[in-house]
Amino acid sequence: MKRTVRERGYVATVLIDQSGDVTGRVYGVWGPPTAYFVDRRGQLVGRVAGPRDWSTLEARRFIQALLDAGANPRGTHQER
Repeated sequence: MKRTVRERGYVATVLIDQSGDVTGRVYGVWGPPTAYFVDRRGQLVGRVAGPRDWSTLEARRFIQALLDAGANPRGTHQER
């Protein structure tokens, strides 16, 4: 995993949850692959299950909606 993170140039923290305590109990895993969006306070603000092409306009709009919701503490967005 460390090599993949380094090769792909990830800058965000990558969670490896071998026990399933975080992804299973806290975030509710829907199935691999699952991407979780966590705000700066550590709160889950969104998740998507299944493969995604993150380079599309739709994906960018989804990310922007999450960023915009961060300005409003009550705002959350989840896509399944």
